[in-house]
Amino acid sequence: MSYETAVASMFALGHELAQTPSHKFDLAHMRVLLRAMDHPERAFPSVLIAGTNGKGSTAATLASILRASGLKTGLYTSPHLVRLNERIRINGVEISDEHFARLHSEVDRVAERLVAAGELPWHPSFFEMMTAIAFLQFAREQVQIAVLEVGMGGRLDATNVVEPLVSVIADISLDHQKFLGDTVSEIAREKAGIIRPGAVVVTLPQQPEANDVIGNTILDLQAVGVSAVQYVPPVSPASAQYLVPSTRQTDNAQAQIAFYRYPLQVMGEEILVESPLTGRHQLRNVALAIAAAEELHKKGVTGITPQSIAQGIRQTSWPGRFQVLPAGDGGPDVVLDVAHNPAGAWALRSALSERYDDRPLVFVFGAMRDKAISEMTEILFPLAVRVIATRPDNPRAAAPEEIQQAGSRTGAEIEAIPDVRAALEHARASAETGALVVVTGSIYLVGEVMQILGASA
Repeated sequence: MSYETAVASMFALGHELAQTPSHKFDLAHMRVLLRAMDHPERAFPSVLIAGTNGKGSTAATLASILRASGLKTGLYTSPHLVRLNERIRINGVEISDEHFARLHSEVDRVAERLVAAGELPWHPSFFEMMTAIAFLQFAREQVQIAVLEVGMGGRLDATNVVEPLVSVIADISLDHQKFLGDTVSEIAREKAGIIRPGAVVVTLPQQPEANDVIGNTILDLQAVGVSAVQYVPPVSPASAQYLVPSTRQTDNAQAQIAFYRYPLQVMGEEILVESPLTGRHQLRNVALAIAAAEELHKKGVTGITPQSIAQGIRQTSWPGRFQVLPAGDGGPDVVLDVAHNPAGAWALRSALSERYDDRPLVFVFGAMRDKAISEMTEILFPLAVRVIATRPDNPRAAAPEEIQQAGSRTGAEIEAIPDVRAALEHARASAETGALVVVTGSIYLVGEVMQILGASA
């Protein structure tokens, strides 16, 4: 099977969050599939990371730390920005087209055999297939450790079949209520499903409802709760001394970026943390990664030192998260951010206020219909001199007219341009001197714009 055929076959399975019935979320089926594959998920130690916002950034930072510590590190994340291969990386390198096609064929044959024998009631879902391919790739390539980002929830997520050395729970807020519950408490119960009896879970204080659920789960399972609070620096809106401007080479030009730099006591030594992840919310994610790395060190994972932690943080790359693309043609700079729920919108608003408080903002906004679009528009649109509502290429995407209606109470000037390329071109052409174009609302929109602009994921 060719790579193109494998990708087409994957997408033909449909998206779990579109029309797929809820019975797809069943760990028993995932375990049947993996047992038939001789349990590749048991071939390597792992870290499992759940949360509503920040779990991807935490996973990317921790994986970078482990790589800097000399460990062959697998990283499994979702969704992707541009290509499926982004989801499966070893030491920062995506799975090759050849490996993906070969492993897809192998897993698909096993799945079809199990369905034919009545051992599975239906073919594994898109995410189950992706997760099985990732496990197989990590096992075959003999990674020394894998960092696994939970796709959605935790308790019934396909990644939750592993026995992690450490579990991590990032910030929890409302999202995917149709699948996870209508309250923060209900969603937190799903996320807390990655906690194992007697095992370590790293987290940070957050909303009281989430704190209660996580704390009670830790007590009930006699797990070891580890707070990352000691690694969160005292950075407030007035703490500008921690934000350091820098120039970095990007795909097409030199980008003027800002990163956080601050001293921190880690494993008995003072290090200088230099994080390229922009926004104060990212400081919490970095803290979670540091705490998880220290817990892995305590569990005997070799090579992790204060110096490798500092190096790994400095070398972290996580595209599409307040990523600044400088204009190479004299036009406006473009900021890409995958804020896709109200909590993410607040984080983006805070980062924009911190970095670009004195510059006019033009938003290119597209979102999935099942998201809290009205709340997101109320958070973000008041910052903009103009909003271009558009529609990424996804069956779940909201029409521009729906976004216009949702944002009507904000008073923002909202234009509807369905085609993403045309929306981006209009935003750039209409931006006044010194303005900034902000592309946000959905990871799918950010991925399309990255392809248009030739930015790498």
